Amino acid sequence: MNLSDFYFDLPEELIAQYPLTNRTDSRLLCLDGESGALVDRVFTSLPELLNAGDLLVFNNTQVIPARLYGYKSTGGKLEVLVERVLDDESFLAQIKASKAPKEGSVLTLGTDKGEGFRVTMTARQEDLFHLKLFDYDSQSDSQSGPQHSQHSQQKSRQTIFSLLEAFGHIPLPPYVEREDDESDLQRYQTVYAKEKGAVAAPTAGLHFDQNLLDIINKKGVDIAWVTLHVGAGTFQPVRVDNILEHNMHSEYVDVGAETIEKIRQTHARGNRVIAVGTTAMRSLESAATFGDQPGLIEEYHADTDIFIYPGYEFKIVDAMVTNFHLPESTLIMLISAFAGLEHVKKAYQHAIDERYRFFSYGDAMFITPERLKVTP
Repeated sequence: MNLSDFYFDLPEELIAQYPLTNRTDSRLLCLDGESGALVDRVFTSLPELLNAGDLLVFNNTQVIPARLYGYKSTGGKLEVLVERVLDDESFLAQIKASKAPKEGSVLTLGTDKGEGFRVTMTARQEDLFHLKLFDYDSQSDSQSGPQHSQHSQQKSRQTIFSLLEAFGHIPLPPYVEREDDESDLQRYQTVYAKEKGAVAAPTAGLHFDQNLLDIINKKGVDIAWVTLHVGAGTFQPVRVDNILEHNMHSEYVDVGAETIEKIRQTHARGNRVIAVGTTAMRSLESAATFGDQPGLIEEYHADTDIFIYPGYEFKIVDAMVTNFHLPESTLIMLISAFAGLEHVKKAYQHAIDERYRFFSYGDAMFITPERLKVTP
């Protein structure tokens, strides 16, 4: 299967640059993967598509302020995008600079007013850099570039997460062509975000507010949680013509015992497991693919590099809520596997013709599969 099979021509003005006033104001395009039928709805009509006893599975990861700006010791400017926090003192990151920093380099990250914190580049892992908080107790400010305030020295003794909260920016996707502002702190985050670690939002969940969740709950629809810390790799383009040659990025997944039990009970009574977003989908299918008994969902607490494309046999998920995805991306490959490539192409053309809003701050879809596959 070729990369070009997943291309579509998208007018630039349909790429949403800002969220709508209310989370639930989005439109909802419903795609029946069996027949290819399309129905235009609004997102507040989602409860009408759910049955009492169904299970919605959400990704409760929390987006961290992962974009940082700073300087090398030579004064050269740089931009850092945290990919993964490893522990309280170190993280992996992408770095944009005129020249890549060398091992042992000390970088200043924070504001252009001299406030911030410093890190040492300790190693390189392919396109990522291993950065560790600089030890102020053993080095003086004069040894490592621009002068810093006592405030910045105190900040250096805090954790990576607290430093990101103080100096980081919300890492808006590359197709949002503006700087982040204060509203993004709230809106590029789900209302149920809990587990810190994502550098991109699980965007299907951005359409839910607490009122809609309450309505869904009153209808008798159950809710379960998974955690997948979305990495910046989700925006990396596929660079091979034959998609089977694509090297999928890895992300951390946590699917716990309570969620597993809810899934088993849901299927046992003949109801549906509905993934809210491709990240919830990838989490559940990973738990059913990489366990000791493939095909049977088990607890899963590890990285996943699962790559779902047409031909994949779904083991757990019976329907999904998702946003509109980039052309030739692994995410449009995933939904094409679920609902059929030709059906997805037709749906996307319909969305373009009807002026739906695309990508992270855009509208949503509710998709049922081309062929229903349920694990007993």
